[in-house]
Amino acid sequence: MTKDILLVTGLSGAGKSTVLKTLEDLGWEVVDNLPLVLLDRLLDAPLAAGTADDSQPLAIGIGARTRDFDPKRIVERIRSLRDDHDLDIGMLFLDCSGAELERRYSETRRRHPLAPDRPAGDGIARERELLRPLRDWANRLIDTTDLGANALAQQVRTTFATSGNDAPVLSIQSFGFARGLPRNADLVFDMRFLRNPHWDPVLRPGTGLDPDVAAYVAADPAYAAAMEQIGALLELLIPRYRAEGKSYVSVGIGCTGGRHRSVHVAEHLADRLRAAGFSPTIMHRDLGAAPQDSLEGPPASK
Repeated sequence: MTKDILLVTGLSGAGKSTVLKTLEDLGWEVVDNLPLVLLDRLLDAPLAAGTADDSQPLAIGIGARTRDFDPKRIVERIRSLRDDHDLDIGMLFLDCSGAELERRYSETRRRHPLAPDRPAGDGIARERELLRPLRDWANRLIDTTDLGANALAQQVRTTFATSGNDAPVLSIQSFGFARGLPRNADLVFDMRFLRNPHWDPVLRPGTGLDPDVAAYVAADPAYAAAMEQIGALLELLIPRYRAEGKSYVSVGIGCTGGRHRSVHVAEHLADRLRAAGFSPTIMHRDLGAAPQDSLEGPPASK
């Protein structure tokens, strides 16, 4: 019997097809829109000759189009399978803002499955309420509002390519608060208490990847103690997330513009976590943004 099972669900138009296709490319067995009554038969069915062994992970797509779709009954059935069998069952929920979903439906000229003769917004609202039990139960969530198909596929590859690892997949992202919070961050640390290289004319054009900028940030009197405590906290929390069944942890490191302090701190923490045996991936969301006084604001008066 298959040991690792991932249920993929979420709002129609949020990217379920992209996720399932990407998982299939990663070597998962993928089944979409499987009626709940057939789940036991699927789990007990032998694999075709010449395919991978029964440890191959299985992804099952479910949603409003699935026959006999009943979110509350699905949760009850999953709990039963977890309790009665040696199965590792997780659920990935794909969320998205209503405005973005309406835009996608408008561009593709498709009708929402729950509102074939009404505005797409009506169907989106109805489906969001219908899926609430699954969203509350899911142990993974990806908000695809700001993710195109390629970015979503990359996030799935990052999250699930090493799903057999004992540690959760860990990502660290630097960002600028002036340009908005990252949507999928589990933990966010604010570096705006550190002195800002933006207000040094020599350092302003650089980034936190440059040694002189990094040295300026690290010279702040609060830097060493803050880095020690944040690093120790991450080393404590990441294994505990794994113990609770969380397979993906995203850490956001923010400053005002996302080019100096947050970039350096993200690199520093990633190095520390690698030395501690973790394997974080790192992304600098706003590194290429131009420095702007209107975003940074004036320096604090002394």
